[in-house]
Amino acid sequence: MFRAGQFSEPAALIYQHSNLERQREMADGIDARVRAEREKAAIVPDDQASGTERARDA
Repeated sequence: MFRAGQFSEPAALIYQHSNLERQREMADGIDARVRAEREKAAIVPDDQASGTERARDA
């Protein structure tokens, strides 16, 4: 409701239109964002890498 700008349940129900295609688009968008953030978090600069991480990269 909040993201759509409705602040009451009756207003949200009036404007609630959902179908499987739109739900898939939203899920795919969230998934892409999570994957990108996980990849970004997994990157450790060499000067901050642990000994184990350095050995794996060798």
